[in-house]
Amino acid sequence: MKKLLLMLALPLLSQAQTTPDAIKEKAAKIHAKALTIDTHADVPINMMKEGFDVAVEHDYAKDGSQIDFPRMKKGGMDGMFFAVYLGQGKRSPEANADAKKKALAIFDKIHDAVKKNPDAAGIATTPADAYRLQKEGKRAVFIGMENGWPVNNDLANLKLYYDLGLRYITLSHSANNDIADSSTDPDGPEWNGLSPFGEKVVQEMNRLGMMVDISHVSDSTFYDVIKLTKVPVIASHSSCRALCDVPRNMTDDMIKTLAKNGGVIQINFVPGFVKKPSMQQELSMKAIRLKLRQTDLSPEDKKALFEEMKANAKKYESDMPTVKDAVDHIEHVIKLTSVDHVGIGMDLDGGGRVLGMDDVSQIGVITEELVRRGYSAKDIEKIWGGNIMRVLAAVEKGKTI
Repeated sequence: MKKLLLMLALPLLSQAQTTPDAIKEKAAKIHAKALTIDTHADVPINMMKEGFDVAVEHDYAKDGSQIDFPRMKKGGMDGMFFAVYLGQGKRSPEANADAKKKALAIFDKIHDAVKKNPDAAGIATTPADAYRLQKEGKRAVFIGMENGWPVNNDLANLKLYYDLGLRYITLSHSANNDIADSSTDPDGPEWNGLSPFGEKVVQEMNRLGMMVDISHVSDSTFYDVIKLTKVPVIASHSSCRALCDVPRNMTDDMIKTLAKNGGVIQINFVPGFVKKPSMQQELSMKAIRLKLRQTDLSPEDKKALFEEMKANAKKYESDMPTVKDAVDHIEHVIKLTSVDHVGIGMDLDGGGRVLGMDDVSQIGVITEELVRRGYSAKDIEKIWGGNIMRVLAAVEKGKTI
């Protein structure tokens, strides 16, 4: 009789464990324990604008910003790689020198923000730093560079940036540079992969213990990097081409090759990389992203741009990807390889946003979706931070300086 009652009760127990409240509760416990790291945050774009304070909580509904220290804490985001981003400009000696100057100003701004808020955040360069800061209840601020243009044809600059805390470089951005071909240069390939100088850059990054980031680069550049590198590489903010067929995303073969290298792909949440938009929507989003990256916007310009963003989002809301769509990319990588080769690099403040998650304070919904799909706490800890910390440790161990 007892056995019969137990058998009748099992479906009820199982059902109770999968109710929305039960999932939310389980996810909250996992999320609180996991080291959560996002590998691509464009908050320095806002930090370089007059009047923006990363230590003050902002409101996405009012100003469109997505990251600050209070919202990171509220969302349980333990650490982010703040991006030293420069869109590719002219490749002249003068322009290159100016790119280096601007990059150094961004480094200064990041370090200054952390120095002014020692109770809220700390600079991190190693996995040990991240775990220590998590225990202290502080945000870990890693630094990455989006676009290798500020390397400025001088390998000595790599050591300069490394000493300032830089732990990855995205080799190129939306156009080719002196290091490598981009996946989206309108004029097509220039080097058919890495340039001769780019090969030296990869070797020097390996020597220093700096992660090579292949987001944004052309397919041929990716394969050149894989042949040359002695340590695992990363895609700091890329998604899956099989689910969204755009050049910025990675093919299944690239993802499997990256896994064999021991690397990790960090899934990007920019709508046009999660779900293929209509041509009209894509053009509209691209125009807004270009305006967003300007640092000399007046308060009136910012307000007008935010209103344009809201109107555009409303117009195309039915086409916007959801949290589920973004997690589909995570799951696609897991099915192709394993849970050891995927992570999260949402590109917040750089265009990253999906329905159900407007800013960094809401990242718990990602964990909820992973729990809903049956992923274990161990799996989720790998996705959120374990995998990227493993790669960072391997790159650090492989350095020869």
